[in-house]
This record gives sequence, structure tokens and C-alpha cells, in this order.
Amino acid sequence: MKILTKTIAGLEQILADEIEQLGGRNIRILKRAVSFEGDMKLLYRCNLELRTALRVLVPIYSFKARNENVYYDKIKQLDWSKYMKVNDTLAVNGTTHSQYFNHSKYVALKAKDAIVDQFREKEGRRPSVNVHAPTLRINIHIQDEDVNVSLDSSGQPLFKRGYRMERMEAPLNEILAAGMILSSGWKKDCDFVDAMCGSGTLLIEAGLMAKNIPPLWFRKEAFGFQKWRDYDDELWQTVRKEAKEKITDFQHNIYGFDRDFKALGTARTNILSAELTEDIALKRTTFERLEAPSEKGIMIMNPPYDERLHIKNINELYKMMGDSFKQNFKGWEVWVISSNMEALKHIGLRPSKKIRLMNGALDCKFLKFEMYEGTKKMKKIKEM
Repeated sequence: MKILTKTIAGLEQILADEIEQLGGRNIRILKRAVSFEGDMKLLYRCNLELRTALRVLVPIYSFKARNENVYYDKIKQLDWSKYMKVNDTLAVNGTTHSQYFNHSKYVALKAKDAIVDQFREKEGRRPSVNVHAPTLRINIHIQDEDVNVSLDSSGQPLFKRGYRMERMEAPLNEILAAGMILSSGWKKDCDFVDAMCGSGTLLIEAGLMAKNIPPLWFRKEAFGFQKWRDYDDELWQTVRKEAKEKITDFQHNIYGFDRDFKALGTARTNILSAELTEDIALKRTTFERLEAPSEKGIMIMNPPYDERLHIKNINELYKMMGDSFKQNFKGWEVWVISSNMEALKHIGLRPSKKIRLMNGALDCKFLKFEMYEGTKKMKKIKEM
């Protein structure tokens, strides 16, 4: 079976690595997507266990079309009774990058018309549309004249983990948070810190990784594949049982800091929902007063960009961050994501690694700073 997973720009290789670890075959990295082959068990596992996938799709039909009449006829030619009954509900999502089809919503509408017209002609009545919780969610992707039709096995997008009970303004997307942690190379062999933790997304994603808890473990809504005609509940329960058996303890510590009482309250609620209260410590403090909680660790931060959260003297904030890294976090790895390229310069340190990521519509850099306990030269001498 061919499977296609969607992700955020910049996380394609990370997602491909995850898929390989789960046993995917013939893996191909695409733009904001990864394709591979696998069986139904792998499809179920991908929805439960992939940390950087937005959706997991199953391609079922491809054709070429340059106008809406051909497009409509081709969609209608597929026997949709294989995938749904007339009393089921459907939803169609469309994306288009084509000179022949300009509007994604119109593409979705025409596909929906073709499907319901087929049922009306065969059975005298038509299935209903349910955009929020359909029996079958269909994905249409058009690139120039190439039309690809897929079934959406995820239902709700996979960043909706199920643990977020409360949110702050400008929260970090769960997929991006997980991708940042995986991109950092954290091996779960040292302490983890988020010094501006907000609603706790980075902390929770780190906690789930540290204990090997599947990212969608707490999701209450049904996945799309659970409504399919060939859904195998026994296989799904086996997948969940095997995942539960792999959950483990974490031998180090995860710390979250923030100066905002409300943010810490929100983080505490979400951490409780993710059943990580015993694994994540929260404390209110300002960044200026923050000190490393141990000799070695990794800190990943999502500071204000001055985009939606307007901060006075944003450059001074970033300079203060750099000063704190040098003074208080010797021996640590520090990672910072931001779309404010000018402010990043004021950290005053040379990054040892740069990764380009998208935070929503914002083009960001994810930078690594290595806080050696002395000069690089001295570090090399110690390692000799």
C-alpha cells in the first residue's frame, strides 16, 4: 500500500527518519511530504506514533485534467461505493498549484458534487457533507494538470494531540515543537529546559519522547481510518497494546520556566492532561535570574519574535539571552527559534548549526549554540 504523509517545511528528513524507524519501505522525500509503502498496521502506527506528521494519506486515484468538466467526469468515474455508503458523510479538502485550477475550495466543491451525483444516480439519494467529523475525508491535490486523490486516514490533523486543554496567545504548533526537539539530536541522555515555556508545548513533547509515549496517545476523537469500511479494530488494539509496552521511565529532568503566572498555570493544566506532572518541573522566574539546573543539558527556546507578541526593545531581550547563555549555561547546548533575523544577531554568539523552519507563515531560523566550558581550543585539548 502506498502512503503519503504531510509535514511542515524543513521537517521532511526528520519525518522520513521516523517512518524508516517504524518500518516504512521505498521512502521518498517530497516537498512538505514523505511517501513510502507499508501495510495497514503501519498505517495505524503512523497515525499514533509519528511526531512530525500533519496527516497520513492513502492515494487511491490519479489522472490528468485541464478543465473542470474533465475533472468532474474523472472523479465521478471512480466507484465510490468501495469507500463509503450512501448514509455515510463525507468531506473534501483540496489544494491546487495549477494554471488550470485556481481555487482550492472550488476544486473540493466539484469533487464533492461528482461523488454525491454518482450516489444519486445509482441509489436515488445522496450522502451528506460533514466538514467536522465525516465518515470519509477525501484529499485532492492538483499540481498543474496532475490530479491526485487520497483518503485521509488521520481525520483531525495530527497536531491535535489531545492533551492541550488551554492555550496562550501564539502557541507553538505541536508538530513544530516535536520537530525542533528531534532536529536538535537530543538523545534523552541529559536534562531538558525550556526557559520561556508558555503553555508548555515543548516541555510536553519532550516528556512524551523521553518516556516513549506515542504523541497521539491521549487523542479522544476517532482517527479517520476508524470509520473506514475495512477498519480492523483487533489490529488497532494490537498496535496500541504494543505501543503501551514500550513506554518507559526517564532518568533525567525536564524543567520549564516562565515569568508569567498565567502561562505557568496553562502549562500546568496541559502537563496534567498529558499525565506528565511527575516528570516536568515548573518554576516562575525571569530569564535574567535563571541558572542552569545541572552541569549538562539542552535548552530549546521559542522566544518572542515581535510579530504577534509585541515586545519593547526586542533586540535587548535577545542580547540578554546571549549574555545569560554565556554566563549561566556553560556546558549546555542551546537552541533558539525565531523569525526576527535582526534580533537573532543580538544574541552575540556564532551558531554551530542553522536549520530553516516554518512557524505558520513565518520563515524562521532554528539556531544551535554550544556553550563550551572555556574556549573551543580547550575543549579539543580535553578530548585528545
